[in-house]
Amino acid sequence: MTDSNRREWGDDASVPGFTTERSPLTRHPDSTAAYGINASPSDTDYDSSSEDSSLLSRPEDEESSIEAPATPVKPADRGPYANLSPKAILWIILPMLLAVFIANADASIVMATHAIIASEFMALESSSWLFTGFMLASTATQTTFGQLSQVFGRKPIILVCYAVFGLGCLLIGTANSMAAAIAGRLLSGSVSAGTNVLVSLVITDLVPVREVASWNSYVNVVAVIGRCVGGPLGGGLADMIGWRMSFVGQAPIFLIAIILCWATLPNTKAKRPGKEPEVIESKRSKLSQVDFLGSALLVGFLILILLPMEIGGRKVAWSDPCIPILFGSGAVCLILFVVAEKYWAVNPLLPLSLFCNRHTVAAFFIIALQLSAQLGMMYSVPLYFQVTQKMSNTAAGAHLLPAVIGNAVGGIMSGYFIRNTGKYKWLIYLATLMSATSYILLLLRWHGKTNWIESLYIFPGGFGTGVALSAVFIAVQASVDKARLAPAVSTLYLCQGFGAIVGLAAVSAAFQAGLRSTLQSRLVEMHLDADLRNEIIAKAVASVDYIFKAKGEIAHAVTESYVDGLWYSHIVSLGASLLAFALIPLLREYKL
Repeated sequence: MTDSNRREWGDDASVPGFTTERSPLTRHPDSTAAYGINASPSDTDYDSSSEDSSLLSRPEDEESSIEAPATPVKPADRGPYANLSPKAILWIILPMLLAVFIANADASIVMATHAIIASEFMALESSSWLFTGFMLASTATQTTFGQLSQVFGRKPIILVCYAVFGLGCLLIGTANSMAAAIAGRLLSGSVSAGTNVLVSLVITDLVPVREVASWNSYVNVVAVIGRCVGGPLGGGLADMIGWRMSFVGQAPIFLIAIILCWATLPNTKAKRPGKEPEVIESKRSKLSQVDFLGSALLVGFLILILLPMEIGGRKVAWSDPCIPILFGSGAVCLILFVVAEKYWAVNPLLPLSLFCNRHTVAAFFIIALQLSAQLGMMYSVPLYFQVTQKMSNTAAGAHLLPAVIGNAVGGIMSGYFIRNTGKYKWLIYLATLMSATSYILLLLRWHGKTNWIESLYIFPGGFGTGVALSAVFIAVQASVDKARLAPAVSTLYLCQGFGAIVGLAAVSAAFQAGLRSTLQSRLVEMHLDADLRNEIIAKAVASVDYIFKAKGEIAHAVTESYVDGLWYSHIVSLGASLLAFALIPLLREYKL
C-alpha cells in the first residue's frame, strides 16, 4: 500500500487488511481500534462490537503470544523512515543523546552541590527543594509535552525544551537567592520531557518495535554515564571555581544540542485519528487541539497529591491539617480532569480509553511499583554506609554504583533479547524477581557489618529495573494504537516519576517510624527519663550527623536504630516489587 493510500485512511489501524510491525494484530477495523486498543483476530470474533471485550480474560489472552498475521510486514508499512540505516538513525539521535547526558549529569550535580548552594543563601533546610522541585515539575508536565509533540511535531517541541532547560540552568547559576535557584530548577524540570519522553517517541517513530528497546537501552547507558560523571564533576568545579559554573556551563552545551537537532532531526509526529497530514493547519487551529484545561487539571492533581507525600513527616507532621486538605484538593482536581477529558476535550490529553485497556494499565502500575522499589533502595544505601561505616557523603554515594551499572546492563541485555526474539513478558517476570531477590538479601545481610561483596547485593535491584524499563516500554507500545502512542508513553513516564516520589515518601516514612520506635525501646532499656529520650530521638531524626556527636551507649543505640529503620525501608521496596510481580499475569504478550 502506498503512503498516499494510507494517508487517505488517516489512521493505519483503520485500513482494512493493513498491518504494521509495531502491532501485527489489527487486521480489520473494530470497536477497539477507535480506542487505540489492539485486538487479535480472536478478540474481534468474540465480540467486535463491544469495547469492553478487550478487558475480559479469555484463554487466548494467557501466557501464549498472539500469532502474527500470515501477510508479512512490508518495510514501507513502517512509515517514511523505514529505509533509514542504523547509521542514519544514530546521526539523528546523537544530538539528543548529548542533551540526555547533560540533563542526567545536571541531576547528579545538584545532588553533589545542593548543600553548598543552600548554605550560600543561608537556607540549608530548603536544600532538598532543589531536586524535589525539579522532580515535581517534571512529573507534572510529561503528558503535556507528549500531546504538544503530537500537534506540532517532535522537533519544535524538543528545541523549545532544550532552550528552556538551558535558561533554567542560567537562572540557577546567576541566582541571588534560594528562591531564584529553586525557580531555576522548576523551570528546567518543567521541560525535562525533552530529555526522556520525546527522545523515546522519536525512537519509536524511526525504528520498528522489536528494535525500540535496544535503541532505548543506548539512551539509558548515556543517562547512566551522565549520572556517574555529574557528581564528581559538580563537586570538583564547586571546589575549584565555585558551584555556579556547574550550571552556567550547561547553557552553551544545550545551545549546541539545539543547533545539531535543528540540522539533523526530522519533524516526526504520529498521525491523529481523523486527521489528514496534507491539510495545512494554522497555528490557531493547532493550539485549539491542545488540551490546556486537561493539562492544568492534571498538573494540579499531581502537585496536590505529590506535595504532601514529599513534605509529610519531614517538613510537616502527617497530622497537620494541610495534609488532608492537599489530598482532598488533589482528588477534586482528578474528578474534574476525568469530567473534562470525557465531555469537553476535543483532543484529550490522556484518552480515557487508555485506562480501559487492561494490559496498558497493568504496565503503568508495574513500572510505578518497580521505580518505587528502586528509588526507595537508592535512598537507603548511602545513608546505611554513612551510619554503619562513618563514610563521607561522596564515599557513601559511590556505593550506589553497582545498582547504576546493573540498570545499564539490564537495559542493554533486555533490548538485545527483545530485538532477537520479540519476547518481553517473561523479562518482566525476571526483572521483578531479580529486584525482590536484591531486597531480600538486604533484609537478611545488611545489619551493620557489610563487606564489599555484600555491598554488591544492590546490583540485582538495578539490573531488574533496567530490564523492566525496556520490557514494559515495549509492552505499552505493543498494546496501543500508533495514534495513542504519545499519550501512552507520556503516561508511562508520568507513572515512573509518580512511583519514584511515592516510593521515596513511603520508604522515608517507614524509616522514620522504625527509627523512632526502636530508638525509643533502646533508650527505655537504658533507663533514661522521658525528656532526655525525646531530645535524643528528635536530634537523631533531624540529622545523621548526631551519630558522630553522640557518645558511648547513646551513639551505639542511635546507630543500631538507624540500621533497624533502614531494615523497614527494605520491606517497603520488597513489597512494591512483589506487587509488581503479581500484576504481570494481567499483561498480554503480543507477538512483535
